[in-house]
Amino acid sequence: MTYYLYHIPGKKVGVTTDLKRRVEDQQGYGPGEYEIIESSDDIDFISEGEIIMQKAFGYKVDQIPYNKLNCNKNKLNMNINVTEQTTTFPCPVNKLKGQLMDNLGMTWHTDHGTFTINEYSIKWIMANVKTSMFNKQRSYVYNKAFARFYDNHQTHDYPSNGKDQYNGKTLHGGLAPTGMKERSYECCDENNPCVCEPNHRFELIREWADERGLYDKGDVKTQTLKLMEEAGEICKATLKEDRAEIIDGIGDCVVVLTNLAELHGVTIENCIDTAYKVIKNRTGKMVNGTYKKD
Repeated sequence: MTYYLYHIPGKKVGVTTDLKRRVEDQQGYGPGEYEIIESSDDIDFISEGEIIMQKAFGYKVDQIPYNKLNCNKNKLNMNINVTEQTTTFPCPVNKLKGQLMDNLGMTWHTDHGTFTINEYSIKWIMANVKTSMFNKQRSYVYNKAFARFYDNHQTHDYPSNGKDQYNGKTLHGGLAPTGMKERSYECCDENNPCVCEPNHRFELIREWADERGLYDKGDVKTQTLKLMEEAGEICKATLKEDRAEIIDGIGDCVVVLTNLAELHGVTIENCIDTAYKVIKNRTGKMVNGTYKKD
């Protein structure tokens, strides 16, 4: 069997035995959009090369080397079902954790990325798993949310020193040290101040939009026009000094911006961070109620 070490510039370094299926069909990259770094029938050689190249390019490094994955040792027996949107497990929620623990190291491919079962991803799965509406003996997770957890929390880089414990309930559905104050995400209503983690608000928006097909069928042009419409509502409310409508309009703009960013393949958090890096050292002065940069 031939193993290929491939590189998608700016995205990842990976290993596969089937470039067309893994890179082109599943990940959507055509010839010329990826390169073959090395090929060999020695799985140990290729696995070592993958780790070296992941470090060299600054990508997240796989916690479990390719040659150590259980799926490459023919030991796995959990028969999962993968679709574009979900990964479905062949057991109810109350038995899932045991199944996952029995399959540590299992990896599978989706349109949104490659996932591995480890102690950290199990925490996320158990915090976000849902019971199938068609079969109570099956459970599932959303692939896009799972992929975002990987991207935002660098699951493969978490230490396994026995000291850091994670609750699986924080930002982006990801993980955080137990020492971090745990919050309730059912706290927000018109009578109570919201104490949710700010980033979790964005995750709730994305889950809402994803469940309604906005990311599958939405269009960046219509969302941009929607943003202009909502901004116009804020302008009208400001002129009328209607505080309730101002709050509603600003909130609507945030929702649209969150979805617009997602449709462009980035997160709203990344956009905010990028903007802040630009403005944090900016100097200027106030002129007629507007801040003018130097």
